[in-house]
Formats: sequence, C-alpha cells, structure tokens
Amino acid sequence: MNQSAETIEQNAPDYSAIKSKQQVAWGSGDYGRVGITLQITGEQLCESLDMKAGGTVLDVAAGNGNVTLAAARRFGIVTSTDYVESLLEQSKVRADAEGLDISFQQADAEDLPFSNESFDYVVSTFGVMFTPDQATSARELHRVCKPGGKIGLVNWTPEGFIGQLFKVIGSHVSPPAGVKPPSAWGTEAFLNQHFGPRVQSIKNTRRSFVFRYGSPNHWLNVFRTYYGPLLKAFEALDNEKAEQLEIDVLDLLDRMNVATDGTLVLPSEYMETVITR
Repeated sequence: MNQSAETIEQNAPDYSAIKSKQQVAWGSGDYGRVGITLQITGEQLCESLDMKAGGTVLDVAAGNGNVTLAAARRFGIVTSTDYVESLLEQSKVRADAEGLDISFQQADAEDLPFSNESFDYVVSTFGVMFTPDQATSARELHRVCKPGGKIGLVNWTPEGFIGQLFKVIGSHVSPPAGVKPPSAWGTEAFLNQHFGPRVQSIKNTRRSFVFRYGSPNHWLNVFRTYYGPLLKAFEALDNEKAEQLEIDVLDLLDRMNVATDGTLVLPSEYMETVITR
C-alpha cells in the first residue's frame, strides 16, 4: 500500500529546525579562517567553467567568498549569497580590499530569491552540499540557471578525507534523522539523479585539495576552534567523549597524512562538477 501524502509529510525531517541549528554552527567559530585556505578550488572551478567576462554569476552558499572573488577577478557580474550574514561580511571585506564590485545578499539555498533562468553561471564550493533538503536545493540551482548556462559545483566525496571526517563526527554526535550526508553531492549517482534528466551534460572530475598544517595537532586545534561543525561536535560532548572524538580524529589524520617530517600534508578528494543546462 502506498503511503499517503499526509503520512510522507509527517515523516519528513523538520528542515527549518535543522537549518536553524546549522546557521548557528556555521556562524560559530570563524569559518573564514578555514575557508580562505580553499581559495584554489574556486579559481580552478572558474577555469573549468571557461567563465567568460561579463557573464552573470550566482554564488550559492558562498561562505567567505572563494568562488565569488574568483569569478569577480574574471570580470563576471557576481551576486554572492549565504544564509550566514557574518560570512558575507567577511567576503565583503575581501572584495573591498581588491576593489571588486560584487553584490551581496543573504539568501537560503533552498529558496533562492531570484527569477527563473536569471544567471549564466550558478556556482557553489563546499556550500550547497550542506543544505538539509538536497532535492530542493538542486532544483533551485537548476531553476535560476539560464538554458545553455552552466552550474559549477565543488563537493567533498564520501571516500575523501572530509567525507571520512564527517563519518567520524557522526559516530560521536548523531546527524539529524532522515537527512542524507552532505558528501552525497560528491557522487556521480546523486548528480545524475538530481540533474541528469534536465540538463545537456554533466562533467565530473575528481580532484584533491591538500591540507597543509604544522602537524596533525595543529590542524585539529585550528578546526576545533574555527570550523563550526567540529567545534559544535566537541561542545556537545562531555569531557570523556570529547577526548575519544579527539583520539579518533587524530587517528584519521595520521592514517591519511602523507608527510614524513612531522608536518601535515593531507590530500582530500573532492568532486568538481560542470553541468550544462
């Protein structure tokens, strides 16, 4: 027997409550201290998109603005959005320092305040993947992109370091019930399911971002201080459980670290996706 629409709705996660908690998490610490190190991924995405000067660009869940700035440096007409105002403020400071003309707007990736088919390029680097309602956010990216335009995404894969890190965190602090892992966005299956039937082409390229820190402990100290999801995970645990989380994270770092001199050099796989609508 098929479930009724009413039953399905009752069983659906409370996305509004989940997003409220996420906003607090991403607004805690200082994500920009971590996010700015990922700048190279935004530059690479713009090159993979073959981004043309004068094109209209929407950065969704832009964080502190890595791909926002990369697109503006290529003379795109850029609108940068995020639902955490403090991150947009950080991006504004960076843009002002370079004299870049960018429009900033607080917005929810699951309900973008823009007309259908408005932008030549719709981009997101390690941003939209964290929306709880993945199907809705995927539809929104498609909706605001012009026919023949391009959607450019950068998402951590389940197999890579950050995908594994979220598994470690999830083993200590349970993720919201009914919400799929963010790293689903870093799989061909997810991208084909949510975009394949409605677009001309999807090109996926697996790349690596290399985390470079003074040591595994240096990485952990930075991330537990500034990276909202890890900071909040530690805050949610008592001392004994927090110590075990620290042990498990350090074990993951040690296993994936390729440096042999005491520093941390850790490649983390991500999926770069270029979709032509």
